[in-house]
Amino acid sequence: MTLAFTLCSINYLAQARTLGDSLKRTNPHIRYIIGLVDRLDTAQVPDDKLPDFELLELHKIGIDGLDEMCKHYNITELNTAVKPYFIRYFFERIPQIRNVIYFDPDIIVYQPLTDLENLLEKHDIVLTPHLTTPIEDQLTPNELHHLNTGVYNLGFIALHKSPEAVDFVKWWEEKLFDECKIDLCNGLFVDQHWVNFAPVFWNNVHVEKHLGWNAAYWNLHERTFSVEGRQHLVNQEPVVFFHYSGYDPAKPAVISKYQNRFTFEQRPDLNPLFDYYRNELLRNHNAYYRQFPCYYIKSEPVYKYQRIRQVLVKPIEKLLNRL
Repeated sequence: MTLAFTLCSINYLAQARTLGDSLKRTNPHIRYIIGLVDRLDTAQVPDDKLPDFELLELHKIGIDGLDEMCKHYNITELNTAVKPYFIRYFFERIPQIRNVIYFDPDIIVYQPLTDLENLLEKHDIVLTPHLTTPIEDQLTPNELHHLNTGVYNLGFIALHKSPEAVDFVKWWEEKLFDECKIDLCNGLFVDQHWVNFAPVFWNNVHVEKHLGWNAAYWNLHERTFSVEGRQHLVNQEPVVFFHYSGYDPAKPAVISKYQNRFTFEQRPDLNPLFDYYRNELLRNHNAYYRQFPCYYIKSEPVYKYQRIRQVLVKPIEKLLNRL
């Protein structure tokens, strides 16, 4: 059995529902679970607003020291830090699982994941890089940004249940317990930098460069999109999954708040992908969910990726402006 899951707090349930809808449509054989980094008993979300997908709340997977983790993480850091803990929980508690796939909630799957499942018959871990070709300008993000945030985008990772994969997950758990921070001065960018070591420390790691996998704002310079019939294509190949990181349906004219390389006027080929995504988020009650603070973050809520621009993009932009 293949299981796919995502992680989010209640404020991102519209995205998680939209991802689930896409998986149900394209891969109905894959079991989908929303790992909820929040508590429903305190939020009191009405039944008619709960997703029609399995919800597994963080406090139910038995993380030793969870309270300690919560004290030194913001909402972004916590949602990424618990990723390997959920993976290990699935490996240990659901015996029939052969493969586990993680997707960030702001992803839509557009195709059957047959090729991925075939790869997992041969490989223990599958990753995707942020980009596969050089960037020739100094706009945001460029290669320098990716040196700061990691070679691989951990909005996606897939693992085949094997001793190698279990060993990797346990190692990743140890690192993310208290070193899953946005702290570039100390070489940390949530869970991503750690996985730079994966192809070095483990032998059976596959890096997938198909342009339709994990297409996103950071690799638009090398990818052009089109529609043929009802199918989305990238460089004439199928879009397998698109990552809408940094997109806000309340600001529909902005591709992503983390990039300044392209606008929709410059890239009209993106309009069908984003028009569809915006409509799906609105249908899935995005504005309603956004009002909920995360139970585990006791200070003022910091919504997903809000701090990334403060601690990553702005300092680099200032440096580049001085050059």
